[in-house]
Amino acid sequence: MQPDPDNRPDRPPLVALLESLNIGQNAKRGAVGGLSLAVIAYLFRFLELWGPLADGRRYPVVGPEGWFLLLAFVLAATSAMLITVVLTVSTAVQETRHAK
Repeated sequence: MQPDPDNRPDRPPLVALLESLNIGQNAKRGAVGGLSLAVIAYLFRFLELWGPLADGRRYPVVGPEGWFLLLAFVLAATSAMLITVVLTVSTAVQETRHAK
């Protein structure tokens, strides 16, 4: 038995949900925001805008700049995810208010 082509949706329900919540656009905005924040934070450290690093710690393998670059990557990834989630929840709330 073949399914009736007239009763099949044009796209899967999950795809329709993701498109209605603007996940792709929110992810792009989150990535830009996270990357911008990380670049600004790393430049503050690299250009020593708050002064030189005053601790006597040793940073094995990559040195202090490498460690701060790794921290900037973590900051970029986590803030991009947070921005994406906040924008998506905001879109979902707006969609539910318009549906009423």
